[in-house]
Amino acid sequence: MPLTDLDLDDLRAYRPALTAPADFDDFWADTLATARAAGGPVTAELRTDTRLTAFDVHDVRFPGWNGEPVAAWLLLPRGATGPLPVIVKYIGYSGGRALPGEHLLPPAAGYAHLVVDSRGQGHDTPDRGEGDGTQWAEGFMTRGIDSPAHYYYRRLITDCVRALDALPQLPGTDPARAVVSGSSQGGGLALAVAALAPDRVAALLSDVPFLCHFRRAVQISGDGPYPEIAKYLRWHSREKEEQTLATLDYFDGVHFAPRATAPALFSVGLMDPVCPPSTVYAAYNRYGGPAAIETWRFADHGGGYGSTPVKQLAWLAAQGLAPEPTG
Repeated sequence: MPLTDLDLDDLRAYRPALTAPADFDDFWADTLATARAAGGPVTAELRTDTRLTAFDVHDVRFPGWNGEPVAAWLLLPRGATGPLPVIVKYIGYSGGRALPGEHLLPPAAGYAHLVVDSRGQGHDTPDRGEGDGTQWAEGFMTRGIDSPAHYYYRRLITDCVRALDALPQLPGTDPARAVVSGSSQGGGLALAVAALAPDRVAALLSDVPFLCHFRRAVQISGDGPYPEIAKYLRWHSREKEEQTLATLDYFDGVHFAPRATAPALFSVGLMDPVCPPSTVYAAYNRYGGPAAIETWRFADHGGGYGSTPVKQLAWLAAQGLAPEPTG
């Protein structure tokens, strides 16, 4: 992919005007209070059929939006003693928690690892849906987009915050050392959680984040999920454009970023057609805590690929969040 966005100097200075709704904070406070009031059990069943001899795997359920059960995997290095720093992972668009064997790097490095399913996108957490039926066949970007109260990402972000609420009831995890993480959609979700639960997040890893600077992304993104919204507006723009953009403002990483304070490591690919670099920098440049960014000049949406975990583990160690040595 060629460079199609701003040059690097302009990206580093890019700070678009904020368009957060006046009731942004009240909307999210009420949303999370309602979810917590719904209650629901937290369970963690030890699996004995994974054949992963170096790890213990727990099949987790915790209450999310409306108290509905959300699936997750909890992976622990076998034989570890004491509560471990925990990396909470949120998943990229159209994916779910998948299988435990796909998430071995953090526990291999000594961390507890909670992998959170994405409602409706994964196979283990259904989304009952709300709103006026505005889900297009392509995916989830317009599901319930008629209003903030109905929008799909209200439910998914709530699930992601509630995963942190469940940590004190899960074995082997130290909730005081919770790292929220993810790539693409997962990176955007992790940023939202860092803003909505700042007292529970020790660090943020936001890799090529999605769900940032919607008002620009829907105009310039050439691939991935943002064009779902552009297609919707192509057919409904005269009567739906302002209402749609106003809904998206409640879920924009640019508005979450100033409300997050934990140390953060972002990444961006300057040839990314899915999450254009200006949308990533728009959130990074507004971040409310200490932050660094890995800029991959010739990268597409894969960012740093295999180099990313190496960078992230070294950065976590520098934040004092490395697991204690064993043996």
